[in-house]
Amino acid sequence: QLQVVESGGGLVQPGGSLSLSCVSSGLTLDYYVIGWFRQAPGKEREGVSCINGGDGSTYYADSVKGRFTISRDNARDTVYLRMSNLKPEDTAVYYCAADWIGVRQGVRPPDAALYDIWGQGTQVTVSS
Repeated sequence: QLQVVESGGGLVQPGGSLSLSCVSSGLTLDYYVIGWFRQAPGKEREGVSCINGGDGSTYYADSVKGRFTISRDNARDTVYLRMSNLKPEDTAVYYCAADWIGVRQGVRPPDAALYDIWGQGTQVTVSS
């Protein structure tokens, strides 16, 4: 069974840091793009970052550029999202998702409609 599972969410103060993990099973990361999405109450789902599991290329939304870092460890079937200098507007449920790309190189802004394997989400709350 193909699946991804997020962990690492929690409550953090503004300016703090948090790391999320996305562990995959049943799929080979080299042939997937893994994306991180978030959805705040009353707002649309937003693609914040993604990484090509094969060539390691990355994408960041303007809202998180310079503060979030995505990385992968293919040996552990895991993708990480390191979030720093967190702001209250980063509060959301964060989801990771997988898009099969084969041997295609590079990434493009994550489009949720293209991802067909989704995790259950993990809550991130930034508040003092």
